[in-house]
Amino acid sequence: MMYVTLQVNGESRTFPPATFLPELLQKLGFNPRLVAVEYNGEILHHQFWSETQIKDGDHLEIVTIVGGG
Repeated sequence: MMYVTLQVNGESRTFPPATFLPELLQKLGFNPRLVAVEYNGEILHHQFWSETQIKDGDHLEIVTIVGGG
């Protein structure tokens, strides 16, 4: 099986091809309701996650939203 390699928070990671962003977040252990995603240098609005398929060479920065005061 071929894999795609991408950068996630500065680390090189490999995943199966045809992986969509929500599945990727789940595999990485993130709660999709509590993160913001920068995809190849652009903040990706949540409404586009389900149609965003990762590709070889992509760069993702995933930031956890933390509440408090």
